[in-house]
Amino acid sequence: MQADALLHEDGLARCPWCGTDPLYVSYHDTEWGVPEHDSRALFEKLVLDGFQAGLAWITILRKRENFRRAFDGFDPALMARYDAARVDVLMQDAGIVRNRAKIEGAVISARIYLDLQQKGISFADLMWDAVDGETQVNRPMSLSDIPAQTEASRALSKRLKGLGFKFCGPTIVYAAMQACGLVDDHLATCHCARRN
Repeated sequence: MQADALLHEDGLARCPWCGTDPLYVSYHDTEWGVPEHDSRALFEKLVLDGFQAGLAWITILRKRENFRRAFDGFDPALMARYDAARVDVLMQDAGIVRNRAKIEGAVISARIYLDLQQKGISFADLMWDAVDGETQVNRPMSLSDIPAQTEASRALSKRLKGLGFKFCGPTIVYAAMQACGLVDDHLATCHCARRN
């Protein structure tokens, strides 16, 4: 059964998952599926997708500015220096998702990011290698045609885990791939599908 894009009051059809919440609509229109090549921004989205596991993405989106404040703009060089006391402070921050394992995982991932950087490996290159440097454009007809994970996300997840990154299972990685435009899964009937 085809689930067409949802027609909004502005006359534009959008993927139905974004609903009508202005924050979600803006994210859908300006970020989701748009290629991101900045290593720090890619790292931020991967970490946020890790925090999202078990929650609705809109929850994370509403807390994103709080996360950016709490995690020093997701600067890996600053995050890598976080100690147990800083983790305890973050656990008291009601503006973010207070999950100790996820907070500690973000710190570990920041250290791995820096280790790769010191070895001359770009995080952006690492991520984009999963799709041979080109956005994989899909044009699903319905939400049910969009997989939770793919062979590419499983391979990237395995690579990230092998390097020591945390909270990067294949479903989380696929969500990050969509968020960063490594994959463009806008429905064929969505106005954003015309970008490519």
